[in-house]
Amino acid sequence: MTVRIEQFLCRSDNFGVLMHDATSGETAIIDAPEEAPILAAIARTGWTPTMILTTHHHADHVEANLALKKRFKLRIVGPEAERDRIPGIDDTVEQGSIIPFGDEEIDVIFTPGHTAGHVSYHLPQSKVAFTADTLFALGCGRLLECAPPVMFESLQKLAALPADTTVYCGHEYTLANARFALTVDPDNVQLRERAARIEALRAENRLTLPTTIGEELETNPFLRWADPAIRKHLGMEGATDVEVFAEIRKRKDNF
Repeated sequence: MTVRIEQFLCRSDNFGVLMHDATSGETAIIDAPEEAPILAAIARTGWTPTMILTTHHHADHVEANLALKKRFKLRIVGPEAERDRIPGIDDTVEQGSIIPFGDEEIDVIFTPGHTAGHVSYHLPQSKVAFTADTLFALGCGRLLECAPPVMFESLQKLAALPADTTVYCGHEYTLANARFALTVDPDNVQLRERAARIEALRAENRLTLPTTIGEELETNPFLRWADPAIRKHLGMEGATDVEVFAEIRKRKDNF
């Protein structure tokens, strides 16, 4: 594996990410929330960006697109379904698209829910996924443009990735997500232990990401719709998986 990753904060709680292939020298920026922290990361690493991989159209993920494109003459890639809403876009992708990156390939996973065209990026060889505002550590994105079944299907796709896949998300929401998760899955020992670790990390102003698919399957209630303890706690033993997911999302919206 030749991929290296630099993660850092942008704005108030967005994550910026640089992904670098040491063999080819290619560097991808995963979303562009804010120019200054991205430039600082580029200076710190010495990696010159060659493209931006955009996950969705929201301003806090594309704000620096045009400035970075002008500065570095890089290529901007983003979802076909949102091509008219992504500044500076050059190439579009959809479910099943493959992007060459050094010696590897980046698989595109269509993950609508938070927005109608959201995509995630997965590197099977390096076992890394960038899920932006679809899957968070201990959470999932708000359903701003789609109904619960749409996000449910997207989360199913991500949950099916290998358990040892490292996951980078779009925001540092983990502490609030942990506190909510305990309200719907209070008897989950792994969750309680993880929540304590997260409290300690944030008390020291340290980042809580990345996570893994395996850790999310054990502790993230938005992936645990079939868990009997959660269903019993919600009084939804006979509900469908989608109904359980929708109830958890509704409770988080009002938390």
